[in-house]
Amino acid sequence: MKANIKELTKGIFKENPVFVIVLGLCPVLGVSTQVSNAIGMSAGVMFVLLFSNIIISALRKVIPGSIHIPAYIVVIASLVTITEMVMHAFVPSVYSALGVYLPLIVVNCIILGRAEAFASKNSVFDSILDAIGMSIGFALGLTLIALIRELFGSGTITLFPMGNFGGGINIPWFYDNPIRVMALAPGALLIMGYLKAFFDWNTSRKKDK
Repeated sequence: MKANIKELTKGIFKENPVFVIVLGLCPVLGVSTQVSNAIGMSAGVMFVLLFSNIIISALRKVIPGSIHIPAYIVVIASLVTITEMVMHAFVPSVYSALGVYLPLIVVNCIILGRAEAFASKNSVFDSILDAIGMSIGFALGLTLIALIRELFGSGTITLFPMGNFGGGINIPWFYDNPIRVMALAPGALLIMGYLKAFFDWNTSRKKDK
């Protein structure tokens, strides 16, 4: 049981794909302008990572070693196509906002990395735990960056419309005093750098104890 919990939580903290392993930064920096975009991308990555891990782990003894990378890409590309079709049908606004970053999940280093380093060498159950943990870690990292960027860059928090709720929340003071650079590409790099430094400091502090 402890081993399962450790497998599940390693991707959230110890091996967080955004702040520790530093993988998949293209969508992290590209779509983190709004919280809703971050949630949409996180959902897409979670679906693809979970099912690619399951399929690749289940077929790990069948796929020839000489073509394993192309085989992984075919599996991942098929899942990404399903993700695109579902988002286009049910959440077209998110689909449009994510743009080219959605199909680029096919070559996301997190997906390919977990397929190569973990799913191809471990059981289906362990691969599911790995995918869930890594997906949650990615989602937390991406959403945190998006939240900080949107809050300081435009003074808003953009969620999904529901009923009478339009989806946008204006935050007092921040809305009237935005730091525009945070909404631009340099702002994404600044926030990523500060959060990465904090994670590194926290890790070294724990090691020193």
